[in-house]
Amino acid sequence: MPEKPASSYRDQDRPAYTRKEYVTGIPGSRITFFERGNSKADFPIELSLISKEKGQIKHTALESARVSANRYMEKRAGIKNYYLKLRIYPHQILRENPMALGAGADRISDGMRKSFGRPIGLAARVSPGQHILTIRTTEEFYKEAKEALRRARMKLPFPSKSSLTKGSEIISSQET
Repeated sequence: MPEKPASSYRDQDRPAYTRKEYVTGIPGSRITFFERGNSKADFPIELSLISKEKGQIKHTALESARVSANRYMEKRAGIKNYYLKLRIYPHQILRENPMALGAGADRISDGMRKSFGRPIGLAARVSPGQHILTIRTTEEFYKEAKEALRRARMKLPFPSKSSLTKGSEIISSQET
């Protein structure tokens, strides 16, 4: 059965359900690393990807955004000239009650009414203004970091914006 698009799970329509000790068969998170690059250096510029809406981001979308931003920065700036950090963790368990497919499925496609479903993945709940991804770098690689965040933003299921911080003051915020 094909996977549903991430937009199917982006809305927070129910309370959070994260009690993993009672649920069996939860697939593991696809996120391999939460921090990449040079963590020991003190970079003057910090760019962040900030959520504009409340919603959920599937772990596959988070990993895709992280990989695209990291790969771009690694190729353009080199591993020593940036630090990338994924700031959210997928706790929310996503469930699905699969419907019957094929001939005759129309008369049995109601399934069980209000069924609980089986776990299919994890999602991170995000509120407006919450930081999703942060890149710290030097002024020399500012444009590369900005492009890396733009590429990561395309992988997310809802709108977000970029914010530039230099030292402790917010310099600019770019809407998309």
